[in-house]
Amino acid sequence: MITVSRTARLVLLSAFSAFAGGALVASVSRADKRDLSPHAAIEQLARVLVIVENRYVDPVDRGKLLSGAIKGMVGELDPHSEYFSPKEFAEFSGETQGKFGGVGLEVEAGAEYLTVVSPIEGGPAEAAGIKAGDQIIAIDGQDAHGLTLEKAVTKMRGDPGTKVELTLRRASEARIFRAPLVRAEIHVPSVEAWPLPSQVVYLRLRQFQEKTRDELLDQLAKVRGKLGGPIAGVVLDMRRNPGGLVDQAAGVADEFMDSGVIFSTRGQTKDSIGETRASSGGALTTVPTVVLVDEGSASAAELVAGALQDSKRATIVGQPTFGKGSVQTILELPDGAGLKLTTARYYTPSGRAIQAQGIQPDVVVEPSRATAPAAPFLKEKDLAGALPPELPSAADAGAPDAAPSAPTPDAATDGGAGSTIPSKAPDLDKDYQLKMGFQIVTGVLMNKK
Repeated sequence: MITVSRTARLVLLSAFSAFAGGALVASVSRADKRDLSPHAAIEQLARVLVIVENRYVDPVDRGKLLSGAIKGMVGELDPHSEYFSPKEFAEFSGETQGKFGGVGLEVEAGAEYLTVVSPIEGGPAEAAGIKAGDQIIAIDGQDAHGLTLEKAVTKMRGDPGTKVELTLRRASEARIFRAPLVRAEIHVPSVEAWPLPSQVVYLRLRQFQEKTRDELLDQLAKVRGKLGGPIAGVVLDMRRNPGGLVDQAAGVADEFMDSGVIFSTRGQTKDSIGETRASSGGALTTVPTVVLVDEGSASAAELVAGALQDSKRATIVGQPTFGKGSVQTILELPDGAGLKLTTARYYTPSGRAIQAQGIQPDVVVEPSRATAPAAPFLKEKDLAGALPPELPSAADAGAPDAAPSAPTPDAATDGGAGSTIPSKAPDLDKDYQLKMGFQIVTGVLMNKK
């Protein structure tokens, strides 16, 4: 996800008079009342706006200035609260629906250039012959060296029918080539499924979009046909899953759980305090399950992993997760703008806080070269302005127990949106984490016999 961060500084000037004690008290009283109202701050904003418009060296765009001011205010809160202009909000809404205008590439950040993870099937990039491993060295003729993942994705996306040219380097052939592309509407499926030996199913859950639960059920129906019989076990792969829509995450967890709490929330207002519970029945409530996670498993993916772990419905395999345990509420504003605001914290069924701590796997397995990201992930707790972990204290007997903090990676890079496990059939020989998950599931099946 693209996060906008701004730094604002407030300078407070105070004047004191040694002989005006009574006046000082009255002044403090009035200041307190003004602090409770936003009018003083708005007046100051309007004052600065007028000065800038009248005295800045060049004419300025008032709308752009005010939008920047709002972005700075909201971005100061934490890394996940964000104000969207109408255009940005439309693009953000398109991402949660699983479709957007683009070239159809999955990319991840490297040391120098972005690397193609996989072209999306049926997209313009695949038709142009772009392959996994190609490096993007320029976009529309502009050098892409050191370009962040977010900026690169923004440059490559656009309205269907518009053009963009990528310059790529293919190390295996020692050549550089250009690929003129016409953007198209790209639909990225959120769930993929493949049959494994012993009637086990591999489910790759890439992101939680509008219809992820429906896609899950549809993929299960298709893979049952390939198996020619019932599903005996499941390996649910949520590595590098950045999260998404929480209601869809709850729906997915519900398919594995027959009862109990999926997650709970706690915030400042009454409507932010509550819990989400599983309903009876579900497609996979009795099937032995392993969940694969890594440092890129975040937010809604952590909710699912925590729910299945606490309810003893799955064994969690991989690495400690990202640690994003805060609730963002999406609010539509006039004129098509939008606001993503952090309103609560998430807790697992047992009351563990996820924020800045993540989900600790039951079995720790390092990734293989085939699935490891180009660079380590920057975790939630390392982000500037992130909400701190919630630690238990004697003064708060009702506070949930804190999970142990995960180690900080050596480098600081966030895979972010678009960095996913390649869309290809699972390989038990090259993917160590998947192989371990499969062995655990089949071991459970053997013990049942």
